[in-house]
Amino acid sequence: QVQLVDSGGGLVQPGGSLRLSCAVSGRAFSGYAMGWFRQAPGKEREFVGVLGWSGSTYYVDSVKGRFTISRDNAKNTAYLQMNSLKAEDTAVYYCAAGRFGGASWSQYDYWGHGTQVTVSS
Repeated sequence: QVQLVDSGGGLVQPGGSLRLSCAVSGRAFSGYAMGWFRQAPGKEREFVGVLGWSGSTYYVDSVKGRFTISRDNAKNTAYLQMNSLKAEDTAVYYCAAGRFGGASWSQYDYWGHGTQVTVSS
């Protein structure tokens, strides 16, 4: 059984930074692609980015150049570094693990419970 625990959300001012963490337990972490999604109130869950097990990355256009996904295989943890945050980044952020990853939520097998990010002055 694979479990994901995401954390690190909070309230930040526009232009600020946050780093979200996703701790993975239960299986070989290094063999999974790690994705991040977000869901704002009244909106559908949206793909943010993915870091493949090979190290390749892909981001949605709205976060390119501002968000970075990384992983520490020794700690079984993935990270989402968010810089230059905007009000429209406000959402619940979810990490996800899958064998191949991708931009669709259906390509992931395991999910974190979500962590709230609020960008406001």
